[in-house]
Amino acid sequence: MLSSEHRLTICFAHSAYRMAERFALRDTGIAHVEVRSAGELLRHLPAADVLVVSGLWNNELAGIASRLKFIQSISAGTDQYDKALLRERGIRLASAAGVNAEAVAEHAMALMLALCRRLPEARDHQHAKRWRGMISQIAAREDQLTGKTLLIVGMGRIGGRLARLAKAFDMRVIATKRYPTTGTAGADAVYGNDRLRDLLGQADVVVLACPLTPETENLIDGAALAAMKPTAHLINVARGRVIDEPALIEALQQGRIAAAGLDVTREEPLPAASPLWSMPQVLITPHSAGETQRYEDAVIDILLDNLARLRRGEAQLTNQVV
Repeated sequence: MLSSEHRLTICFAHSAYRMAERFALRDTGIAHVEVRSAGELLRHLPAADVLVVSGLWNNELAGIASRLKFIQSISAGTDQYDKALLRERGIRLASAAGVNAEAVAEHAMALMLALCRRLPEARDHQHAKRWRGMISQIAAREDQLTGKTLLIVGMGRIGGRLARLAKAFDMRVIATKRYPTTGTAGADAVYGNDRLRDLLGQADVVVLACPLTPETENLIDGAALAAMKPTAHLINVARGRVIDEPALIEALQQGRIAAAGLDVTREEPLPAASPLWSMPQVLITPHSAGETQRYEDAVIDILLDNLARLRRGEAQLTNQVV
C-alpha cells in the first residue's frame, strides 16, 4: 500500500519519452523527477517511491531502491525484470500492455502493404530518379492483399486488432493462441499453438505478434520456415528472438520465402555486418511499431489508475505482473 499521494516521489526514467512533461499536465501535485541516463537513475532512485521505466532498468538497481514500492513499466514487455527479486523486496510491477496495440497492429499492416505493393523498391527508384516501366513477368509485379491468407501467431490485443484490419482488406485470417477457445477476435478461425506447423503452409503472410517466452524463443526456426510457401512474407512485430535469425537469412538468400518485414531483430540495434540490411526483399524498421504520439499519455493513464489502486490497498493492479 502507498501512503498519501502528495508524499510520493515518482522517478520517470527513459532516454527519449517526455513522461514528466505529460504527467505535469495532469496537475496531480505528486512530486516527480525525470532522468535520461543510467547514471542519473542511479543517483535519483534511492529517493523514489515509484519508478516509471523500461530500457534503463537493470536488476542490480533493486539493491539501492530502499523506498521503492512500485514499478510501472513503460513497455508492454517485462522480460528485463527479475520477478522473483521484486517479490522478495516487496516491489509491485505492472506493464504497459495494450497502450500501443493499435499502433503495432497498424504498423504490421503497413509492413504487409509495403512489401505487397513493393514500396521499398519504389523509394529506391525515387532516389535514383528512375521511372520504372511496366512489368511483363507476373511474379515480379506488385500484388494485392485481397483474397490472401494471413496467419497471426499470437492472438492478444495486437493480434485481435490486426485481424480486424486484415478483414477490411478481405483477407482470410487464421491465428494461433495458447487458449483458442477464448474467442476468435475477428479471425475466421483460431487454433492452438500446437497447430502452427500445419498452418504455416496455408499462409501468404505470417505475422508474429506473440510474447517472448521460453516456448516462443526460436519458434520460427529452419523447420518452420521450410513449412512456409516460397511466395510467403514473414512479418515480425513481436520480439527478435522469436525468429532463428541465421535460419531466416538462409531462407531469404535461398528464396525459400519471398520477403520479410522486421520491426525487431535478435540484437538491437541490428549490427552493421548483418546481411539483412542489404537484402532487397527485407524491410527493416527500428523497433518503432509501438511508437505513437499518444504513448506517454496512455502509460500515465495506467500509472494513475494503479496508484489509486495501491492507495486503496487493492491486491489487483491493471496489467499486474508482480
